[in-house]
Amino acid sequence: MITPTKIVGFFLLFFLFSCKKNVTVLFDKSHINDLSVNKKEKYLDSIVNLLKSKENDSIIRDLYLKVASEYYYINNSKKSLNISLQSLQLSKQSNDSIRMAKSLYYVGDSYENSKKDSAYFYYLQAQKVYAKIHDYDNVGRMLFNKAYVLFYEGNYIECEVEVSKALQYLKKSKNYYLIYTCNNLMGICLEKLANYDEALLYHKLALSEIEKMKINDNDKDEINNYNVTSIINICNLYDLKGEFSKSIKDLRGLLSEDLKKKWPRLYANVLSNLAYSKMKNGDYKNVQSMFFESLKIVDSIGIETDILYKKIHIGEYFLTQKDTIKSIQSLKQANQLAIKIKNGNEILTSLKLLSKVDKKNKFFYANEYIKVSDSTNKVQKNTHNKYARIEYETSKIEDENKVLTNNNFYILIISFGLILLLVLIIVLRYLKYKNKELQFLQQQQKANEEIYQLLTEQHKKIDIAKESEKTKIAKELHDGVMNKIYGVRMNLGFFNSKIGAKIIEKRKEYIFELQNIENEIRTISHDLNRSSFFDGNDFNVLLSSLIENQKDISSTQFTYLNDEMFEWATIQNIYKINVYRIIQEAILNINKYSNAKNCEIRIQKKNDNLLKLSISDNGEGFDIKNKKRGIGLNNMKERANSLKGQLNIESKIGEGTKIEVIFYFQTPT
Repeated sequence: MITPTKIVGFFLLFFLFSCKKNVTVLFDKSHINDLSVNKKEKYLDSIVNLLKSKENDSIIRDLYLKVASEYYYINNSKKSLNISLQSLQLSKQSNDSIRMAKSLYYVGDSYENSKKDSAYFYYLQAQKVYAKIHDYDNVGRMLFNKAYVLFYEGNYIECEVEVSKALQYLKKSKNYYLIYTCNNLMGICLEKLANYDEALLYHKLALSEIEKMKINDNDKDEINNYNVTSIINICNLYDLKGEFSKSIKDLRGLLSEDLKKKWPRLYANVLSNLAYSKMKNGDYKNVQSMFFESLKIVDSIGIETDILYKKIHIGEYFLTQKDTIKSIQSLKQANQLAIKIKNGNEILTSLKLLSKVDKKNKFFYANEYIKVSDSTNKVQKNTHNKYARIEYETSKIEDENKVLTNNNFYILIISFGLILLLVLIIVLRYLKYKNKELQFLQQQQKANEEIYQLLTEQHKKIDIAKESEKTKIAKELHDGVMNKIYGVRMNLGFFNSKIGAKIIEKRKEYIFELQNIENEIRTISHDLNRSSFFDGNDFNVLLSSLIENQKDISSTQFTYLNDEMFEWATIQNIYKINVYRIIQEAILNINKYSNAKNCEIRIQKKNDNLLKLSISDNGEGFDIKNKKRGIGLNNMKERANSLKGQLNIESKIGEGTKIEVIFYFQTPT
C-alpha cells in the first residue's frame, strides 16, 4: 500500500529529475497546499537547493519569490527573508525593476514582526522602485504597509499621513481589497486620535468597497469577514461616542451560528463587543455569560491580544457590579498579559482601572501608570524620530514621497520663468556687447580706410607737384647742363691733342672733374624720377609735420627723435599707418589729460625686423590697476594686437606715463 508519505517522496523525486525539462513545474501550488507544515518546509528547501544551480533568468527569480512567499505563510520568517534577499540580489544583477521591487516588498514583510524599522525601510525602498516603473497600485500598497508599521508603533499621526498618500495613489485603482484595507486602517487610526466622526466616515467608505467586491464575485466568505470587521469597528466608534443603542442593534444583526462555525474569532469579538455595549448602556442581562463565552472561544484559539481585551472588559463588568475582588483579579491578569505581549496601551488601561478598583493600592497603580505613560511617550517619541530619520536618510538618495501642492507647482513655474528671463537677459546683454564690439571694429576699419584714403589723396597731390618739378628739373639738367658739360668735355678732349706736358695734365684733370659732375647730375636726375607712397623720408616728414603742428594747439613741448640710419622704405605701409595712428592717439591723450610740459617721441629700428616706438611724458600719470582703460588706450592695444605687436604702458601718479610699442615685421621684397 502506498502511503501519503511515500507519495510525497515519489513526487519530489520525480520533479527533481524532470526539472531540467521544465523548471516551472517544480512549484505546484495545489500540491504544496496539501502538505503539512513540516513537509511543506522540506519541499521548499529542496526547491531552493535546485534553484541554486540554475541560471539567473526571470523564471528562476519568480520561483525564488514564490518560495519566499510560501515560507512566509508557514511563519518561517527567517527563511523567507533569506530567499527574498537572494531574489533581490539576482534582480539587481539583471536590472529587473519589477522583481527588485517585489523582493524589497517581501524582505519588508519578513522583518515586519521582528524588526519594524527594517520592515519600514524596505517598504520605503520598494515604494520608490514601484514609483519609477509607474506601478501605482503597489506604491499604494507599500504606503499602506508603512502606515501599518507606524500604527502598531503608536505613531498615529504619521500613520494617517501615509494612508492618505496611499489612498491618493489608489483613486483610480480597481483593487477594492487594498482600498478597503486603507480606509479601514485610516478609520482605526483616526479613532486612536479621538477624531470619531472622521473615523466613522472612513469605515463607511470601507463598507462601500465591500459592495464593489460583491459585484466582482470575490470570495463570499472573505467578503463576509471584511463586512463583520467593519461593522465591529463602526460599533466601537458608536460606543466611544456614547451611542450604545446603535452599536447593540448592529452587533445583534451579526450574530449567527454560521459566523460561529466559520469564523469563531470574529464571532467571539462580536459577542464581546455586544456585551460591552449592553454593559455601557446599563443593560446587564446575560452580559457576564456573553463575556465568558467570548473569552472561552479566543482562549481555545490562543490569540493573546483578544484574550487581553476580553479580560479587561470582564474586569470593567465586575467593577460595575461592585465585585471588586473579581474585578481586581481579572484586571491583574490583563495587566500581566499586556506586559507579556508588550501592549503599551492596554498596560495603561489595566493600570488605570486597577487604580480605581483597588483602593488599597491605588497610589501604587497610579505611580505605575505615570511611569509606563512617560516611558511609552518616550518610546513613541524615539520611534517617531527613528522613522523620520529613515525617511530623511532615504530621501538623500531619491525623494519621491513629496506630494506637490498647487502653491509648490506655481512656485516651480515662477522659478522656471525667472530663470528663463535671467538667461534671456544674459543672452541679450551678450549679443548687445558682441554687436557693439562688431560696430567698433567696423568703425575702426572705416576710419582706417578714410585715413588711408586721405593720406593717399594728399600724397597724390604732393606727388603730382613733385613729379612736375622733378620732370622739369631733370629735363633741364639732362638737356641743358649735361649737354653743355658734354660739349666742354669734348672740346677739352680735342685740345688735349696739343703738345705740352703741363697743358695735357691740366686738361686731364678738368676732364676727370667734368666726368664726376656728369655722374652726380645723372644720379640726381634718377633720384628725382623715383616715386613711391611713403618711400624714403616722406613718412618721416609726415610724422615731423604731425608733431610740429602741436606747437600751435598744445602747451606741451613735443620732441621727435629717430635713428638717422632708419630707412622707412624698408617698412610695410600697414605698419606705418598704425604707427601714425598710435602716435596721433597718444598726442590726443597727452593734450587732454596729462598736463605734461615735455613729451618725447622716439622711433628705433633694432636688428632687421624689430620696430620700437616709445612715447614718454612728465605729466600727472595715473594708477594703471584702478583706472579703467578708455577708448584711446584700447585703440592703441587693438592696433598693436592686429599686427601681433606688444603694447606696454608704465605710469604712476605724479611720475608721468610711458607707452612702448614693439612690432615684429618682414622686410618687403
